[in-house]
Amino acid sequence: MRQHVRGTSREAGLSTPRAAGFAGVAFAVLLGTAIVIVRTALPSGAGGDTITVGGGGRSAVSAAVRMVPFAGIAFLWFMGALREHTGEAEDRFLATVFLGSGLVFVAALFGATAAAGTVLAADQPEAFGRHFAYTLLTTYAMRMAAVFVFATSAIGRRLGVLPRPLSAFGFLVGLVLLVVGASVPWSEMVFPAWALVLSLYVLRVARRGAQPPPRHSNGSD
Repeated sequence: MRQHVRGTSREAGLSTPRAAGFAGVAFAVLLGTAIVIVRTALPSGAGGDTITVGGGGRSAVSAAVRMVPFAGIAFLWFMGALREHTGEAEDRFLATVFLGSGLVFVAALFGATAAAGTVLAADQPEAFGRHFAYTLLTTYAMRMAAVFVFATSAIGRRLGVLPRPLSAFGFLVGLVLLVVGASVPWSEMVFPAWALVLSLYVLRVARRGAQPPPRHSNGSD
């Protein structure tokens, strides 16, 4: 009976990181797709005073705007997966930075999406909405993403729940998001790429933990 309860508890504990790991993959795919769509439909970024978005461009931006709320929801589940993966021994300071930067990132992402939606309204000045959306996304949201990546990598390295190459990759991604920012187009794609790699790793660990240990026959069965 004791062994049965222990196994049940273990399976229940593994279900959360597995499900939220899939949410991290969903976040990476949705956000990456939205960034590609917006970058393709509005290639010149925030620059320029006269901006015209054609029918095809409006449809593309509208599709990206509809994707982002689901990406934000998936990101919250992704944060839950990482906290579950690190366990109860996390550092309070780093945990506070982790949660704060993640929540501010989601808020900035939603704000940038709302601003981008103004370019779809014919009676609104498209230049303002476009400039505001790009600034909020590439300058503020991505720098909060950099802090989130730094905190996650630091927690994973300190507790030993992330391998050193993955932690080093996270620090590199955070540095790119923090320093490069809006100066290099498409640099924001490193964030969903990092989230995808990390989510796949969490899923891999959860899958290993869910596999029952091999049974050894001692001749008494």
